[in-house]
Amino acid sequence: MRTFHINLKGTAKKSIIVCRKNVLSKQLKEDLPWLKAGGSLIFTDSNVFALYQRKIESLALPVFVMPAGEEFKTEQTLFSLLKAMAEHGLRRSSKLIALGGGVVGDVGGLAASLYMRGISCIQVPTTLLAQVDSSVGGKTAIDFNGVKNLIGAFHQPMYVYADPAFFKTLPEREIRCGLGEIVKHAALNAPLFDKLMQNRDRLFDLEFLAEIVPENIQIKAEIVQKDPLEYGLRRCLNLGHTTGHAIELTQKNLSHGECVLLGLLYESYLARRHLETDEAYLGELETLIRTVLACKIGDIDVEGAARLALLDKKNTKGDAVTLAVPVKKGEFAILELSYADYARELSEIRSTLC
Repeated sequence: MRTFHINLKGTAKKSIIVCRKNVLSKQLKEDLPWLKAGGSLIFTDSNVFALYQRKIESLALPVFVMPAGEEFKTEQTLFSLLKAMAEHGLRRSSKLIALGGGVVGDVGGLAASLYMRGISCIQVPTTLLAQVDSSVGGKTAIDFNGVKNLIGAFHQPMYVYADPAFFKTLPEREIRCGLGEIVKHAALNAPLFDKLMQNRDRLFDLEFLAEIVPENIQIKAEIVQKDPLEYGLRRCLNLGHTTGHAIELTQKNLSHGECVLLGLLYESYLARRHLETDEAYLGELETLIRTVLACKIGDIDVEGAARLALLDKKNTKGDAVTLAVPVKKGEFAILELSYADYARELSEIRSTLC
């Protein structure tokens, strides 16, 4: 077991992140005996509930189940959950347990931030992606008006339980999705990058992934602790995400992690064009990305993605696109391009990648 404490800069808030096995069988009730007394509720999706129904019901708490899938990360699901929380009589002392992947964590965290102006949220992420990324850091959101994560809030979880036992039920594509964020962390952390390069043949090995999950959590936790509201350093965690989120909205057949990897690849080529970079390192990064990806890199609607990237909430000017891009091992830079240049260069880069 490994435990991390995130004491947020400038606030009295903190999150406790626990990496341990078999959370649903014993540890949750042992660690959090006050759950039942507080009138808490478990929020999960239909896939997770089908897999773990017996263990979920053994916690003897009310359960709200949403349909599984990013397409249900909507205001309708959010308000249905809030209604269930009210009907079950949750109070300010209650806890919402978000048990599932990134969609459950995002919607659950947002509901917890809104209900009675904020109740505690406990994240129990069941996917590799959610364990290394979305459950840590307090970003919560729903998709709205065709834009990913347009409505949201910062609401730090009280606890995060990262259990590698959940990986056994994940299909290969879900592992690939989580590897997208792991590769992003590696682009920000030289020791992790070297470890992934040295173990390229083990990237889909569950034991190897269990080994590196705590390391990934620690990387993100240290960044969040220093910059909880994304005013400076935390922008590095957007590496690959401006282009990646836009690709995700145009390529419905690709997962979030796959789109992040594609975004990271395209943005590494943009970095080469505009900044001083380490060519050898970016070449190794491309090798790592191609090792994980299974899709055809050139078959991307970059014209549609460019239009959507202009709507990204990280942009600081209405006619420009702001990107966090890799430049050297463990280093990133902020690159701002006019929309016209960004759209044209994405198209040019696609031609070189085909």
